[in-house]
Amino acid sequence: MPEPSGSELSTTARSREAVPSALVRASLYAQMTPPPGADGGLANAIVGSLIMVASGTLIGTPVGILAGTYCAEYGRSGWLASGTRFLNDVLLSAPSIVIGLFVYSVYVARVGHFSGWAGSVALGLLVVPVVVRTTDDMLKLVPNSLREAAFALGCPSWKVITLVTYRAARTGIVTGILLAVARISGETAPLLFTSLNNQFWSLDLNKPLANLPVVIFQFAMSPYEDWHRLAWGGAALITLAVLALNIAARVVFRKHG
Repeated sequence: MPEPSGSELSTTARSREAVPSALVRASLYAQMTPPPGADGGLANAIVGSLIMVASGTLIGTPVGILAGTYCAEYGRSGWLASGTRFLNDVLLSAPSIVIGLFVYSVYVARVGHFSGWAGSVALGLLVVPVVVRTTDDMLKLVPNSLREAAFALGCPSWKVITLVTYRAARTGIVTGILLAVARISGETAPLLFTSLNNQFWSLDLNKPLANLPVVIFQFAMSPYEDWHRLAWGGAALITLAVLALNIAARVVFRKHG
């Protein structure tokens, strides 16, 4: 494999040095992705990523929590719970590109176009196994004495789960959701087969939607230095956003703990 030349290394170094200044530039958040040689930002990609990550989280989180609750509270050692855990482990280890190909074959290929909905579904499928595993594990850590005390007071099973075990495992479940959000925030492969990209401003989930991971991939592979600078800025933006989300969640739960 050929080694990068001195000019390529110097270009990369200049792009990395420009990352801090790119993050504080207002144009990064106010302007759309530019053509080569023009100044611009990542506004459409940022908004598109926020929409799809939020939609994917809303799609996958309820399914994951319900499946994890069944495994920990109802299924216990039953064959269905064991099968669910096995399939969940398979999904956890599956490459994200497989999920993208699956959504492409069952949705995109049938409707005939890429869309934000397809990207949201793909991200939602990546959220499910992470939330199932953490919900199952966290609920199993709740002492049985809490459940027995609630049952002794005459509470039905659903009320024990919602008012006792969920509250006891709340921090762990939310941590699992944040881990899922951190995972899907930087996923590129499934979005290449589902939402693709859009150079223009669009909030229509039924059309191709701009997103940071695909923009970073395309700009980083391009020969244009200004695109490289935006790619580095987008990568740093995703990293800082996930870090800020985790810090905020820890602060909130520490105050209410």
